[in-house]
Amino acid sequence: MEIFNISHAKTHLSSLIARVEAGEEIIIGRADKPLAKMVPYKDDSKPGFLGAARGKIAVPPLEKLNEWDADVAEPLTIDLFQEAA
Repeated sequence: MEIFNISHAKTHLSSLIARVEAGEEIIIGRADKPLAKMVPYKDDSKPGFLGAARGKIAVPPLEKLNEWDADVAEPLTIDLFQEAA
């Protein structure tokens, strides 16, 4: 792979960017040692939408959310307050 000198990259930045847009990866270096790589930008972020997590998470029924399991909750509550004190 060809390594472009920094001064060459500064002078020919537009043409190097055009090559990157075409899918090529460009290496920029100093004294033939690679310093940086120019690669095509890929936008991996996908816009969120309502229902995107459907089938990936489970939500308990509302009746279960309103139940208080004292056998489990009491020790957890005591531990939390003892750590905070």
